[in-house]
Order: sequence, then structure tokens, then C-alpha cells
Amino acid sequence: MYVAVKGGERAIDNAHAWLAEERRGDVAVPEMSVAQIREQLALAVNRVMAEGSLYDPDLAALAIKQARGDLIEAIFLIRAYRTTLPRFGASRPLDTASMACDRRVSATFKDAPGGQVLGPTFDYTHRLLDFKLMADGDTPNAPQGAARHEATPHITQFLNAEGLIQQEPASDATPRDLTRQPMQLPADRALRLQALARADEGFLLSLAYSTQRGFGRTHAFVGELRIGAVTVEMDIPELGFAIDLGEVTLTECETVNQFTGSKTEPPQFTRGYGLVLGQTERKAISMSLVDRALRWAELGEDNIGAPAQDEEFVLMHCDNIQATGFLEHIKLPHYVDFQSELELIRKLRAAVTAGQEAAE
Repeated sequence: MYVAVKGGERAIDNAHAWLAEERRGDVAVPEMSVAQIREQLALAVNRVMAEGSLYDPDLAALAIKQARGDLIEAIFLIRAYRTTLPRFGASRPLDTASMACDRRVSATFKDAPGGQVLGPTFDYTHRLLDFKLMADGDTPNAPQGAARHEATPHITQFLNAEGLIQQEPASDATPRDLTRQPMQLPADRALRLQALARADEGFLLSLAYSTQRGFGRTHAFVGELRIGAVTVEMDIPELGFAIDLGEVTLTECETVNQFTGSKTEPPQFTRGYGLVLGQTERKAISMSLVDRALRWAELGEDNIGAPAQDEEFVLMHCDNIQATGFLEHIKLPHYVDFQSELELIRKLRAAVTAGQEAAE
């Protein structure tokens, strides 16, 4: 591709060898196994699965190990591997109402039907370093008998009973698949949600924060945040019925937003929605806020020019793999391009100098 690059194969091989040495680190320190990463760095594994669009904790842990902890590089590895996998079919839509919740909280109802389940969370921890974790053989004192709770209904259903929240239109149409078709604008909500579900967490967090600071028409409450296991089912035509393929852990967030109404809609609450693979609640909350900000047109609201309301800005810049590829390619050899730029600058400077001498 770069015709000016010659004789670099040996240098590249040496760079790869040095990278492998740096990845391993001090050989006197035991090597971290894929199983250790999967079990003890679960939140990093979850992010790689979510943004890599592939639910496989072992492969995500392997990618983190190979990438030396660079999560975006690990996500890139997972995306690349995903393209090699055959597709046998599609599962049924997941029923998140049947989720066996490890965590289920609501900021809108203290006595939420089905109960509040704090689950494993940093929310109530003191942000102080725990030096006990530096000791070998640390064993957490987990409560005995902790188990996933029974399936519980969504809290927004209780607002629906009073007609206080906007009804979501039902559709049997098959949404476009972002992993097999390029992004097209304008995008419908299903396609937007696909893009946001595997978008960069940091980018979404910044956009969501901007909506809370006034750069968007959202004043959101977390109607419900739930994390738990959902059964994946697939119809088998030869059998004539669906079979269970297994379980996946999901994080789902529904935000409840103020809406004063429009020419076509009465005053009511509206929703933002986020659904992400694994335990990734910061991402799910951010996704729901950005989803709501992008709905301004369908709700008849004014566009105040906020970044989170700009569909093209959000959807064309939220993918960290695309962003990384375009950003990092500029560090690769551009010798020929730069020489042409250099000659152009020299000619322009010469012309300016000649003009100044003529004026004198």
C-alpha cells in the first residue's frame, strides 16, 4: 500500500517479538491465565464482549490478555474474529421481563413491585484503596445462599397502567443488521440502538453527561436498571419448536423523562432505553440518555443543536474501532504524501518571498 516502504519486514518481526516479551512482563511473576481474567476482571471482559458484539467470556478474556489490557485493541480482536464465524440463524427476541435478576434498582419508586435488589455494585463502597487485596490468598466473605431473584415485571408497566408514559409502537418488521449492512442515515430507532449498544463507553458517557448539563432536552430518572441472566431461544424448523441455547447476562436500563407534550402528543413521560451485553450499567444508562436525546424529531421537540441530538455526529463517531483505525493510521508511513506537501509549502514560500522582493 505504501510504495515508499521497503525492507521493513525484519523490523516488523522484531517489533512483534518485542511486543510479545513486553506482554509477558517479568517471567519471575506468574503468568495470568485466561480463566483468571475471565473471573477476576469480569467488567473488562463484559465491555469487550459488548463492544465487540460477541458474547463469549473466554474469548474476550483471551483478547484482553493478548492486547496487554488495551480494551479497544481487545475489542478489535473480537470484532475481527467474529467476522470469521458462520451464522446458523437468529434467536427469538429476548424476553427481559423474564430476567433472573442479580441487580434491580429503581430511582422512581422506593417500594418497587418485586423489590429493590442492590446486587454486586460499587455504589455504596468507599473509594479507598483496599490494601488487603495485595495479599495473596484473599478470599471474599460473600453471603451464603445468595441467588438470582425470580423474574419480575418492568417498573414502567405500572406507569403504563395509568397512561402516564408514551406507548412504544409495536412492529414485526425485521430490523436492519448493523453487523452485516453499513450504517445508513437517517437511521430508525432499532438501528440507532444497535449502534449505541456496541459504541465506545467513554464516548457515550460524555454525550450522556452533556445531556444532563443542558445540551439536550432530557431530565431523566432511572425508572429501572436491571442486570441478570436471560434465556436465549432459537426456533428449529426441523423440530417445529424452539430450543434453549443457553443464557446470557444483560444489563437493561429504562429512563423516565419529562415531556410537556407537543402538537400531536399530550403531556406524559417518555423513555430512553439501553440494553448491553454483560454487567455494563454505566454504558446502559448512558445509552438510554443518548437514545432519548436522539428521539427529539419523533416526539415533535425542537432541536437545540446539542451534540447528543445530532444523529450523524453520534452514530458516525461512536464506534471506537472505526475511530481507532482512522486515528492510528496517521502514524504509519506517509512519506510520499508528506513530500508533496513539503514541496507545495516551499513553492508557496518562494512565491511570497519573490513578491516581497518585487515590492521593494
